[in-house]
Amino acid sequence: MEQRKQILTAGAANKKLRRMALQVVEENYTETQLVLIGIKNKGAVIAEKISQYIKEIFTGEVQVLQLGLDKKHPLEIQLDTEMDFNGKVIVLIDDVANSGRTMLYALKPLLQQLPKKMQTLALVERTHKSFPVDVDYVGFSVSTTADENIKVEVENGEVTGAWMD
Repeated sequence: MEQRKQILTAGAANKKLRRMALQVVEENYTETQLVLIGIKNKGAVIAEKISQYIKEIFTGEVQVLQLGLDKKHPLEIQLDTEMDFNGKVIVLIDDVANSGRTMLYALKPLLQQLPKKMQTLALVERTHKSFPVDVDYVGFSVSTTADENIKVEVENGEVTGAWMD
């Protein structure tokens, strides 16, 4: 029988999202624009929440895009909005950073231009990395075995918790 262990409640997740938003603003306070790109589906929900918190304190423009890719075969990447990333500060956002593979492939189309700065954010980071992607903003870091899974749950645009099984 599968055993689930809650590692983040909705309240704890929300506090971590707010803290990461503050960190993003602190790190980029001199910028006039931030582009947040959420990896569909849960990363896009987290990007929207982070955007709401950033807009409370950041005086510049905040733009949120969604990036779609098949996480098992991430060669085709679609952005919901085409834009010029040259000279922009981009924060790539996902719910869980596992091996680093999804974020690495998601960066590919963004690097075909010349962004000013590229940062990464994940609500939960696992300690198993197979790809050289370091997460700049981490809500919660957890050590797991290779066969354990982390799942972030979202409902109606809100993070309702994170579980390990």
